[in-house]
Amino acid sequence: MEIKPFTSEFDDYLRDESRRCGSATHIVFAKDEADVQGALAAAREKVWNVTIQGARTGVSAGAVPEGGLILNLSRMKKIGAVQNSGCITVQPGALLREIQTVAGVQNLFFPPDPTETSASIGGMLANNASGALSFHYGPTRNWVNALRVVLADGDIVRLERGQKADGRRFSLVTEGGRTINGELPNLKMPPVKNAAGYFIKPDMELIDLFIGMEGTLGVITEVELKLIAVPPVQQALCAFFPDEQSALRFVRFLRGKDRSTVSCPPVAIEFFDVRVLTLLRRAKAENPAFAELPELPAHFNTAIYFEFHSGSEDAVELAVMSAAEQIEALGIGENDCWFASNAKEIEIMKKFRHATPEAVNLLIDERRKKYPGLTKLGTDMSVPDSAMEEIMSIYHAGLSAAGLEYVIFGHIGNSHVHVNILPRNMDDYENGKALYLEWAGKVTALGGSVSAEHGIGKIKAPLLRQMFGEDGIREMKKLKHLFDPEGRLNPGNLF
Repeated sequence: MEIKPFTSEFDDYLRDESRRCGSATHIVFAKDEADVQGALAAAREKVWNVTIQGARTGVSAGAVPEGGLILNLSRMKKIGAVQNSGCITVQPGALLREIQTVAGVQNLFFPPDPTETSASIGGMLANNASGALSFHYGPTRNWVNALRVVLADGDIVRLERGQKADGRRFSLVTEGGRTINGELPNLKMPPVKNAAGYFIKPDMELIDLFIGMEGTLGVITEVELKLIAVPPVQQALCAFFPDEQSALRFVRFLRGKDRSTVSCPPVAIEFFDVRVLTLLRRAKAENPAFAELPELPAHFNTAIYFEFHSGSEDAVELAVMSAAEQIEALGIGENDCWFASNAKEIEIMKKFRHATPEAVNLLIDERRKKYPGLTKLGTDMSVPDSAMEEIMSIYHAGLSAAGLEYVIFGHIGNSHVHVNILPRNMDDYENGKALYLEWAGKVTALGGSVSAEHGIGKIKAPLLRQMFGEDGIREMKKLKHLFDPEGRLNPGNLF
């Protein structure tokens, strides 16, 4: 292990996909758990803060350093053999696409599917990442059996499913023989898709406390993941509606709210507003990188992508037929739908879904040439299903009143969409930030979360305070102090 003084050759490690840039004095690329312990020992001796990094695909600046030592885990990439139980043990630097490749050899897969397949599993654990398929399969947390975590003092704790808190009290024994007794914060988790702050519940599995911790309680060095068989039947459709209202009515249908039986529930329901389609048309016309995107006729207004997995071809066909009947009842013709009949065709269709954030980022990068401080302002908020139409109306009204450019897309199945504000100048940027903060209060009042999948990082710390209040933040800080009394790990994240 070599801790290197930070020089300009490492400048890429000062930023992540948030486009925020930080600073550091030293950097180390750990290759194993012993290297992690050595780096933390050096940090204690030198009184350095430590920023833990993986693939840096996050958008909340969680991997952006604020001085001190960068502990980069991207070289901890070992992937073990798939066990007979269908589990696999990996190091935190292993990338999602690498894990899927190894699993796929045995016709298995790891269900969480963030847009970036170049995400590292350590980063996915840090934010409890999810994606389109989380509508059915849930977030990363659901697929983790065990963890090894190096604490700030260099001691190690192994956590497995089945280790639970007693109400709010808990006890952990480290490999060094130390007993850590603590009390969970008295926080109420929103009943929605949520990745905001620590996961807390009475009698909870203690492993879940370290999934979504954003590197603030320790350094994950090994993880055992659950895999499942690749569904033999996979089909998907993308339907284009004449307006947003009819698209949202169709979402209600897909979620089973308006029908008494569901033969085969969808595993993903995704939303793309009229502004997304306009942006993609422009990207296809102007940028060769988007040339393979299919044509989007001018009358396509709002798109809903949905996907079915099953072991039964008859069940999927019945579900597709039911959806097709509802689409037709809403006045949508066969030519206004795309259909994918197998996994290979679904991957082609997903390129359309993944092109949206790429087009947004390219647009903002172009505007940054004139305004270097500019970034997109992307929301990551979720609300209860009953509030889906209400929050969409709130978004549109606020953006219209402020005169801001924007697109809306994302995981409408979980009532979780991303509003990407596209500022044209620094005034737009400041107005957008103010609007974002205003929405956080309204989402919280509706029983929602200020972050459903991207985490809080450094960018959204004010939103976490708005969600849980000063008392809630104080209790979370007490929990961090228990594991990291000097506040050395990932300073600026969450708080």
